[in-house]
Amino acid sequence: MTGHRRRGESHSEISHAIREMLRANGEAAQSLARRLGLGITDATALDHLLSSDGGLGPGELSRLLGIRSASATTLVDRLEATGHVRRVPHPSDRRRQTVVATDRAYDEVLGALAPLFRRVEEAAARLTPEQAAATAAFLREAAEAMRDYAAGDG
Repeated sequence: MTGHRRRGESHSEISHAIREMLRANGEAAQSLARRLGLGITDATALDHLLSSDGGLGPGELSRLLGIRSASATTLVDRLEATGHVRRVPHPSDRRRQTVVATDRAYDEVLGALAPLFRRVEEAAARLTPEQAAATAAFLREAAEAMRDYAAGDG
């Protein structure tokens, strides 16, 4: 996604703001990775694990990150060595393992993101309750559109 307009192309102010937010998100993700002392792929994997209920299998991580299975195994090994994840038996299939984020990972990520969350909450506090509800609903719908696009449905 580029920030340049072509002649005759028109997009709403909201579309431009979302594109700006996506670029800023990429910059924030890079910053978070640096703050955690991780590569961007490792930090992205950690984000997926922190957002999942019950962890993910190495194959799921491989698919989500767009990397080969062997690379996902190496990535999990690195995160396990740094104490960010651990492998546990899969809840319903003894032949499989699940990768879960550790308490240390939660603490480090939340600590690193605290200044960002604080600024976002300060901005949200300036909204009326109605504006906050409308904004939250819009952002959820926009996120759904992005997920559909990523899945090839949009």
